[in-house]
Amino acid sequence: MILCLDVGNSHIFGGLFEGDQLKLTFRRTSSGRSSSDELGLFFRSVLRENGFDPDAVTNVALCSVVPELVYSLGASARKYFNVQPFILKAGVKTGLKILYRNPVEVGSDRIANAIAATGMFPGENLLVIDLGTATTVDAVSADRDYLGGVIIPGLRLSMQALDQGTARLSTVEIIRPDQCLGRTTAASIQSGLYYGHLGALRTICEHITDEMFEGRRPRVIATGGFASLFENAKLYDEQAPDLVLRGLLMALVMNLQAGS
Repeated sequence: MILCLDVGNSHIFGGLFEGDQLKLTFRRTSSGRSSSDELGLFFRSVLRENGFDPDAVTNVALCSVVPELVYSLGASARKYFNVQPFILKAGVKTGLKILYRNPVEVGSDRIANAIAATGMFPGENLLVIDLGTATTVDAVSADRDYLGGVIIPGLRLSMQALDQGTARLSTVEIIRPDQCLGRTTAASIQSGLYYGHLGALRTICEHITDEMFEGRRPRVIATGGFASLFENAKLYDEQAPDLVLRGLLMALVMNLQAGS
């Protein structure tokens, strides 16, 4: 079995694969102060509590946007699973041509998403929307060129900015409102968060389509914790909540085959 870990700014999103079948997913708050022992014991515990043998894990693959956690995660993989982890980073095989001016700057989670998306829909132009702590939109061509992307504050960050930057606006539940016009302060904030994000994403997708795909609409894939919030908004064609985990698995297999 293969343990895949996506380390984000807010959470560690984990998945356990048997072959190409995703058997288990879990989340844990991410903290740069977590020790290798704390992480290793947590991973073994969550596997065991869900009926899986931690000793059956033969590989660990990870991507991280929290650099200070990479060492602890690597140490936990070696100590608690007896494997050298595969880390998705610059220099490993991805099957993509990265057209960022400095490829090292691209978040490894965004690359994992792109790898999985091209595997799911080969030969198609793609936009991948990842709605997490930050919201990203990444463009990938039918020729597997990673063209670049857009980053905006995510829904929760936007809400926190209102809470912290104003005297009378407080934190609200992030939901899809029944109508755009709010009749309470909370409803007005909820509407602003939802429709502001939706409008921004529609505009971003339209501009990328015109700039990179000559106006021909690409397939749009959504992932991340807030993707389901927009499932009836006609923003995307496919929702793939496990996209980053599948991209990690594909990258691991690609690099194992290259090394054999």
